[in-house]
Amino acid sequence: MSTYDVAVIGSGPGGYVAAIRCAQLGMKTAIIEKYSTLGGTCLNVGCIPSKALLDSSHHYEHAVKHFSDHGIEIPGDVKINLEKMIARKQAVVDQTTGGVEFLMKKNKIDVFEGVGAFKDATHIDITKTDGSQETIEAKNSIIATGSKPSTLPFITIDKKRIITSTEALKLKEIPKHLVIIGGGVIGLELGQVYRRLGAEVSVVEYMDRIIPGMDKALSRELQKVLKKQGVKFYTSHKVTGVKSTAKQVTVTADDKKGNPVEFKGDYCLVSVGRRPYTDGLNAEAAGVKINERGQVEVNDHLQTNVSNIYAIGDVIKGAMLAHKAEEEGVFVAETLAGQKPHIDYNLIPGVVYTWPEVAAVGKTEEELKEAGVAYKSGQFPFRALGRARASADIDGFVKILADEKTDEVLGVHMIGARCADLIAEAVTAMEFRASSEDISRMSHAHPTFTEAIKEAALATTDNRALHV
Repeated sequence: MSTYDVAVIGSGPGGYVAAIRCAQLGMKTAIIEKYSTLGGTCLNVGCIPSKALLDSSHHYEHAVKHFSDHGIEIPGDVKINLEKMIARKQAVVDQTTGGVEFLMKKNKIDVFEGVGAFKDATHIDITKTDGSQETIEAKNSIIATGSKPSTLPFITIDKKRIITSTEALKLKEIPKHLVIIGGGVIGLELGQVYRRLGAEVSVVEYMDRIIPGMDKALSRELQKVLKKQGVKFYTSHKVTGVKSTAKQVTVTADDKKGNPVEFKGDYCLVSVGRRPYTDGLNAEAAGVKINERGQVEVNDHLQTNVSNIYAIGDVIKGAMLAHKAEEEGVFVAETLAGQKPHIDYNLIPGVVYTWPEVAAVGKTEEELKEAGVAYKSGQFPFRALGRARASADIDGFVKILADEKTDEVLGVHMIGARCADLIAEAVTAMEFRASSEDISRMSHAHPTFTEAIKEAALATTDNRALHV
């Protein structure tokens, strides 16, 4: 029987990063993955493939709608080769997952393909695809089994007409009408992909706004921009049923007044969030507690009630974000090595990769109001930036929230071009407890999108933005 200092169950961003950091710190490490490729949901059917399709569809949209504005003329019609687009997406996935495999070899991490199930607190049974079984011993274990798409109790996912994000990433045709249940990150990103390619897209959302977990100002602006792009929104709608035939899907819902409404399309994307995935883990054999939400319970050290077993990522409480899982993976590895790492969950950014991109870190205005925190706000529109006008990306704004007395930055919320990258400046500033004046006095290269952050900081500091 092989014996390890650490066994990681699950090879998503949290799991494989935890394994690498454990190996770097001198621990003999194993990683167990049920699928034939490493990288988990994010690399295989999540973050990476969706961004590949977002980029491809963005290029197509620019060619059709905007190239002529730049003096670029294409003879004949621009055509979509969906099969090639999907193949390119898969090539990106294969390259990325192959990179993780290389990192495992480089760091001398043993990879086991199969379903990992606890036999007890220090032994894990690995059931392979051919049915054979192997048992390893681990002094410590890290549960990193991630999440799966959620559904509603009355919806049956047939993976043909009623689909999840996994199937939406490999459709063989462009939908005529894609009905999306859920106005969160995944639904909006995939909705924009297919809207750009010519599909009619309808988003049905239970809450009164899209991306309900983010600042209201971001929700309003994103809905306005996507509506301009042709996406239809039905907020405050409660879905009551979904039925499919060989070629059609019918979604029934009650509007905010309780009146029944019906949506007919050829595909329905169910995008109502994700659930922790612990199927087959046999956590009870190790004595690990799982709560009523299906989450593995952990303390502040990400340690379960069983002292040598830890859990990270989507399978525990908190935002289901790949970068959160990575931070937690490093945190556990360094904790096992006797170090004193830390994670500030308030400073883990959230991003929506539509175009314009949406990004935020820290507290929203709604949260500050609810907590009774006195704050001030400054906002700056992208349309006032020279760089944004040069690239014709004028939608959106940057908003900074700062403590009314100390001027410490409490939250940064932005929507616009390159916001997924711009948010890192806000995270850095807030990690060092910067004030809005600190940001406003830093030199930002001109012309750049980052100038919007400086100008928003100036607007927060005595309302003295320079270019509005």
